[in-house]
Amino acid sequence: MGGDGEDSAGFGAAFARGGVIELPGMAALWDALPQARMVGGAVRDMLAGRRVADVDFAVPLSPEEVMARVREAGLKAVPTGLAHGTVTVVAGGRGFEVTSLRRDVLTDGRHAVVAFTDDWELDASRRDFTINAMSATREGVVFDYFGGREDLAAGRVRFVGEAGRRIAEDYLRILRFFRFFARYGRGAPDAGAVAAIVTLRAGVGSLSAERVWSEVKQILLAEDPRAVVALMRATGVLEMVLPQADEARLAGMVARGGPLDALLRVAALLRGDAGAFARRWRLSGAEQARLEALVVPNGLAPDAADAALRRALAETPAEILIGRSWLGQDERPGWDALRARLAALARPVFPLQGRDVVALGVPPGPDVGEVLEEVRRWWLAGGCVGDARACLERARIGLE
Repeated sequence: MGGDGEDSAGFGAAFARGGVIELPGMAALWDALPQARMVGGAVRDMLAGRRVADVDFAVPLSPEEVMARVREAGLKAVPTGLAHGTVTVVAGGRGFEVTSLRRDVLTDGRHAVVAFTDDWELDASRRDFTINAMSATREGVVFDYFGGREDLAAGRVRFVGEAGRRIAEDYLRILRFFRFFARYGRGAPDAGAVAAIVTLRAGVGSLSAERVWSEVKQILLAEDPRAVVALMRATGVLEMVLPQADEARLAGMVARGGPLDALLRVAALLRGDAGAFARRWRLSGAEQARLEALVVPNGLAPDAADAALRRALAETPAEILIGRSWLGQDERPGWDALRARLAALARPVFPLQGRDVVALGVPPGPDVGEVLEEVRRWWLAGGCVGDARACLERARIGLE
């Protein structure tokens, strides 16, 4: 690697291992902006032999120049973030973010005021980690100013420059460190990064709930999050996000082959009020409802009869019951078979409606609901096998 960070060796080999860099529209974008380079995650994942689904670009031009050149080439340019130099270029039916090279003028731990530059190394120096600070030309030349390639190969997640300074620029980088360590890290974490996180962890409290939850989800979507969760606990960050987290339950679920499901893993870690957690971190309504359903204690044993499974399915979707089974699994055999049975059974549907009861002569009103509820209890007790005719007969008997 030369003094300017240029390093073309191995680029093609990494692409051959699975990097997807020729996405539809990229050629047209590069024709319009030949100075552009791929940056960030696309270069990192290509070199790591991982599939690249999205590509971002940087360019030593102002946003206005970018839009003018793109439109001159017959492509669509959308000014999606001009204050930070970002233009979305639509080519080949997809959007590519193209950002002007920048330098920080002012940072406050959450936001940055930037100025544009034509200095690639200066732009790279403001990125968070060395593995995210590389760029690559159309010809496959990689520019790596801070040793990101070596760090990627060694499984090191290392801040660009002094860790404390980079964290103070944006406290979200604390959580981003854990996310990238979970995916790319091997062995002991970078000591300088860990020390800075311990010192500055209170900054996580200044972040918006949405940003924190977004990162926590990504952390827990790692193939095996056990080591990174332990590291979050050791640095004091886990307690800020999930107080008194049940790491042992998460570890057991992962060890047993539990699904890669962020909300299910939160449910495994969570002690206390799921609703309070959801409100604190502003989960979506659907996320909150699912989390609250998952933490209800599992009521099904591995040897539960089919009638018990049908009763449970009549009340609760199979996906929730299966999630609860992962959370409540103990040393008894048969849990995988239970989950397979739950997935295979059709969800029973109570066959009566209010109009059926009215047709029996019950006036519309509260009495209809009472009849339906009594018949439904009978239907559930019988294993949810009674059809509409049987349920109607039960209603008639109850009305006599």
